[in-house]
Amino acid sequence: MGFIFSAALCSVLVSILLKIAKLKGYQPLHMISWNYLAASLLCWLWFQPDLSQISIQDTPWWLVIALGVALPSIFLCLAKALTHAGILKTEIAQRLSVILSLTAAYFIFNESFNLLKLLGIGLGLSAIALILYSHRGTAQTQSKGGLYLLLVWMGYALIDVLLKYTTGLGVQFAVALNLMFICAFVLSLSFIALKEKSLGSAKNIIAGLILGALNFANIALYVKAHMLLKDSPAVVFAGMNILVVVLGVVAGVWLFKEQLKPSSVLGLSLALISVFCLAFAM
Repeated sequence: MGFIFSAALCSVLVSILLKIAKLKGYQPLHMISWNYLAASLLCWLWFQPDLSQISIQDTPWWLVIALGVALPSIFLCLAKALTHAGILKTEIAQRLSVILSLTAAYFIFNESFNLLKLLGIGLGLSAIALILYSHRGTAQTQSKGGLYLLLVWMGYALIDVLLKYTTGLGVQFAVALNLMFICAFVLSLSFIALKEKSLGSAKNIIAGLILGALNFANIALYVKAHMLLKDSPAVVFAGMNILVVVLGVVAGVWLFKEQLKPSSVLGLSLALISVFCLAFAM
């Protein structure tokens, strides 16, 4: 359970760092770009991917490029959601992206559904609806918060589906992960260089490298937990998602004094029940 807790803690620390950095005047896009340099280097050192699998003809480069564009784009939406909607709601939206991933898996990967999985998906959709409902209104910040939460929810599901599809084509997980990190770094840094004629200030680069270390640690520890508890994937799935949501609540309410509306509390409750249902269903 130590690996699961550590992975969840790293996930929430990523959100905390992004939110504090924005308040301190850092540039989220610069940090996100340099985060992928650290993530790609750590991925290569940790997973030691078999680079002989990479070839001009057989590697699905269009998928790698699609992921390279999607990763920093959705990460930027995450930073915006943290600013306009808060950590609690953003973490719930990110975690419940699994609802869309599972729905896509039904149509794309022919994954079977049972009653418990359908119940989990229904509760998860209800939770998302309540979270978005809590940001109803005409105020600009409210509408932005709801929009970025929706983009985070849909975006992380898209990344999950694209990564599954890439590995389904025979590309090793570690290779696919490394390629998409490198591609995300090159594309996002090129965008910054062309737009701002700069590669970022020293403080943004350092903050981005720290962000990348936390981002990769979240992935590596989660994979390690699955390897150690290979006979209990439901425990890892449920433990990770529930801990992230709980730690997100603590960070949002305690560190950033976020207010919990009744609709948010109900959405949080349904989200936790949804995770339990999906964990046991899988």
